[in-house]
Amino acid sequence: MHGKTFLPALREIARTYQEFGSYSAAHVRTLGLTPSQFDIIATLGNTSGMSCKELGEKTLITKGTLTGVISRLEAKKFISRIPSPSDARSQIIQLTRTGEALFARTFPAHIKHLERIFTNFSQSNLDKLTHDLQKLRHAVIAARVNQKSNNS
Repeated sequence: MHGKTFLPALREIARTYQEFGSYSAAHVRTLGLTPSQFDIIATLGNTSGMSCKELGEKTLITKGTLTGVISRLEAKKFISRIPSPSDARSQIIQLTRTGEALFARTFPAHIKHLERIFTNFSQSNLDKLTHDLQKLRHAVIAARVNQKSNNS
């Protein structure tokens, strides 16, 4: 790693993540939802539903938090739980009609809000940013796999 200084990039990634999270969360709250609730509504939107396990993987919400958020959304009649047709021990979480209406109202509004961040980026800037972030994510995954194999 001689000659390479990655700490400024690391700091910028962390700062950008924090700023983006704050910007996004503030808007989500104006829609009457918590960030976790919005994440679930947005993930379930335009789907026929998914298991809690799938929902946890797609939202990256921890299992303990996910259970509570699902219960609160169910109490508000935004989601329902139905038995899984393929696994009697599992349930499918899906949006109700009220939840679908919430998704149809909040998701486009939030995307429009987030779009403001990218107004000064050209398509080539966005493509390069996406490529560089994917490259970084793959490097992190490779390092984690390498770490696991070294610890075995």
